[in-house]
Amino acid sequence: MDRVTERLSIARSDLEALKEAVGRNDLTELERDGAIQRFEFTYETVWKAAQAYLSGFEKVDVSSPRGIARASFKAGLLSEEDARKLLQMADDRNFTVHTYNEALAQMIYKRLAGHAKMMEKWLNTM
Repeated sequence: MDRVTERLSIARSDLEALKEAVGRNDLTELERDGAIQRFEFTYETVWKAAQAYLSGFEKVDVSSPRGIARASFKAGLLSEEDARKLLQMADDRNFTVHTYNEALAQMIYKRLAGHAKMMEKWLNTM
């Protein structure tokens, strides 16, 4: 299995785990925090899969999540609106270190279903 295929496979597997954890209103605080943790690692594996894809197929060498979102747009993998959503997702990922802030944790959790759909769309374009 080459590097790109392996990264895409891992990202898809992580995305399925995230999708199991989102969209519920009856979560305990612990379950919600676990869902946010799944978002963190899923986001990491998805942007790294995109990095491998862009490097392997587009010959683009970018090393940051935001740069990968912009490069994906330039390569035609994403619309401008999708790229904006990914930049917001990067902000949410950076905010997850502050899940001790109850209001912030609730806000991020509410966005996870949309983030999962966006990551699935991104993976499907690769």
